[in-house]
Amino acid sequence: MAEGSIPGLYYGFAMSTRDIFAPKKSVIVDMVMVQVLTIIVTLSLVLMTGSGKLSSDMMAYIMGGMMGAVLLATGIYTRISQQ
Repeated sequence: MAEGSIPGLYYGFAMSTRDIFAPKKSVIVDMVMVQVLTIIVTLSLVLMTGSGKLSSDMMAYIMGGMMGAVLLATGIYTRISQQ
């Protein structure tokens, strides 16, 4: 190996580590948005498949959770579109 290749190796490793542990802000917002959309889809599937077996209290909790998730997604999307 050449003498200059080892610092280059450490530099590449350091840059990769920095990119992993300090992601850009948009990546974090995208990950949060995916999680919120997953919550909405999951609650919708629970309502569609189990609506005959769920009590009225559980249906109210699921609908409240879905409303909260939609409001959260709307707030995140508004902040994304303003940037």
